[in-house]
Amino acid sequence: MTAVVAAAAAAIGAVSFGASAIAAPPGPAASGPAASSPAVHRAAAPASTAAAHKQAPRVVTQLIGKGRVDGHRWSVSLEFYRTLPKGYTLPTSPNGTTASGDALLCQRMYIGKVRMDHQGGPWSDCQPVTGAHDPQGSGGMGLWGLQDKGTTGTRLMVSNPGPEVAYGVLFLSDGTRVRANTVTVPGTDYRAWAAPIADGQTIDAVDQYDAHGHRLSHDTFWH
Repeated sequence: MTAVVAAAAAAIGAVSFGASAIAAPPGPAASGPAASSPAVHRAAAPASTAAAHKQAPRVVTQLIGKGRVDGHRWSVSLEFYRTLPKGYTLPTSPNGTTASGDALLCQRMYIGKVRMDHQGGPWSDCQPVTGAHDPQGSGGMGLWGLQDKGTTGTRLMVSNPGPEVAYGVLFLSDGTRVRANTVTVPGTDYRAWAAPIADGQTIDAVDQYDAHGHRLSHDTFWH
């Protein structure tokens, strides 16, 4: 597959906490007929500091785009793992250098019920990053498909742009324009936009724009 690595919000679990007062039973009566021990109130132990704050989820999944094309459902999501997941090993280059990173960013793309590059295992289309704001997680664009390395059939165009890009537009040879808005993974700098290309359609150009409609890039080599 051609791979240039690059709506629904991620759910964050809230921790509820509180304290209650416990009334102790009265003590023995003091001397004298009218004397009695006052009730003693004991406060419960305070909740721990960790429980008193919302806990950031270990994995954040953000839907980038979805729809139907050529009779199939398609979707693209980004998954951000705050720590390297169990079973994942940092890749090593041919010269023996191991990639750096303490977190993982994955791009999950589906046409129908088939995930792109599933043959490569659970960590295909994933890249190690350092924290939630690594610039290496941005700047790529790719054309993805289930056959012929994304050059024919039903395909998906996915861009992982910089922060200045608000949306992308595909200009197809039949005159169709497909616009896709950039979506960001909450709490991170990782973002993407995604658009489908039907079987038989050809891309004339891919443009990216800022929030004011100013064109930032114009690519004509995608087909």
